[in-house]
Amino acid sequence: MVLHFYDTKLLFLIWYLFLDKDFKQIVKEAIESVSQDVEIKVDSKDFKTIHVHETAKCLRQSYYDRIDPIAQEQSNLNKVLGGIFRKLKARSSMGNYDVGDVKLKAQADMIVRDVVMIFRSIDKFPESPMPSDILYLNACMWMFDKIEGVIIYITRDGKEDSFVVNRNQRMFEEVIKRTKIFYDLLTKKKVPVIEPNHFGNDVNPSSSSL
Repeated sequence: MVLHFYDTKLLFLIWYLFLDKDFKQIVKEAIESVSQDVEIKVDSKDFKTIHVHETAKCLRQSYYDRIDPIAQEQSNLNKVLGGIFRKLKARSSMGNYDVGDVKLKAQADMIVRDVVMIFRSIDKFPESPMPSDILYLNACMWMFDKIEGVIIYITRDGKEDSFVVNRNQRMFEEVIKRTKIFYDLLTKKKVPVIEPNHFGNDVNPSSSSL
């Protein structure tokens, strides 16, 4: 698969971040090996290890993803994008945060010059960042002790739009709270209630479009 980044803002961002690196070679190596780990592995039986992407979305969906998972297409662009950028030389390691006996994990796609970055594919640009993406990025910022992050949305035709998000303690506390709830439901084998708008107006961080 070939990814085309036509938008000049993203091209400038990549050029700026890798002035002293052979970026094309880095991307080539990443694409060649991306099939080895394009997705974050979740041990469905290890309830004491929970990933932020599980608690940042509807807990009912995350519950069934563990208990009764449905096979998904491995070519999902979000997985491929994340796999590629996590393999770049500027990649970060998995972040961890202890929530009692539970280990909460999250992995940023890139950390460059103290800025946490995550990439998401999308059909249509949102007017503001998706709540689950904000919560995920915010958790990464706390785990890696950074104060600024960027969500980069990329359409399938290569266009991009970016949002800057500042670290927010209240949102991280919400993720921790949901992690405890999710762990309790898993251990007791209780199906979570449906959360059609599980964050609503509670997620309202300081963010701006690049």
